[in-house]
Amino acid sequence: MYKRMLVPLDGSELSEVVFPYAKDLAGRLDLGIILLHVHNPEEGEAVPLHQAYIERKVEIMKRQVGEVHKKMGTGQGGKAVQVRGELVAGYPAEEILRYADENDIGFILMATHGRSGIRRWVLGSVAEKILQASKIPVWLVRAGVPAEVVYDKWPRITMLVPLDGSELAEAVLPHVKTLAKQQGIEQMDVVLFGVAEPSVGSVYYIPNVPTTLEEMKEYLAKIEKRLKDAGLTVKSEARRGNPAEQIIEYAGENPFNLIVMSTHGRSGLGRWVFGSVADKVLHGASSPVFLVRPQ
Repeated sequence: MYKRMLVPLDGSELSEVVFPYAKDLAGRLDLGIILLHVHNPEEGEAVPLHQAYIERKVEIMKRQVGEVHKKMGTGQGGKAVQVRGELVAGYPAEEILRYADENDIGFILMATHGRSGIRRWVLGSVAEKILQASKIPVWLVRAGVPAEVVYDKWPRITMLVPLDGSELAEAVLPHVKTLAKQQGIEQMDVVLFGVAEPSVGSVYYIPNVPTTLEEMKEYLAKIEKRLKDAGLTVKSEARRGNPAEQIIEYAGENPFNLIVMSTHGRSGLGRWVFGSVADKVLHGASSPVFLVRPQ
């Protein structure tokens, strides 16, 4: 189970698009929040301003989490959710990863774009560096998320889980179960999504990996049963075509609060290379993406 989330902020409004997610997750699930602000070591004279910024955001987040508690009827008679801010000097990606490693963080929740001046972060590049090295999942939210998929607007949460048939892609399944159980299984709908790619005449063959639409449907049905046996509400969908394009198209037709997928997975030369697919989905889909890097 997740105990706390790390929310990196660069000082810009764009980086704060994650706040609706942070307050809702913390308020519903009693997850601790750590707001982390990394400043340039050369900006010593501006430290008081950075400190004031992070303290102000902590107070805002505490108030918002309290409002969720009151609305949901959670947290009554118990301790308030821990919300604290941290200010450190250094290079953003390095400090975010270091802090996550040293403080038992469940996942990193951050925006993919944001900038607050020529000497501040460019969150697109920071997020990319974190994805390449993070040992824990990274929950990414793009600026301009449509109102219909904002996490705190729906009574039920819908989760899209793309799979390619490989074990690396299935590394997301324990996280799907954890997210569903912490959110409340009765409030979560999961859709498993697989894409059968057209044959490219590859001589490479990976046993037990679906290569046709029927094989993909059979594979997804087995995963669906496993998750249903764990108590989740699940259905599956299989299509033909280009994986990234099909995922983006399906997510556009059926808005999801969250897309959960692996950053790596490969099942042969003609199959998905998840690093590429995940990157395309992240940039092409409007829904937030929860990315898991298999260890």
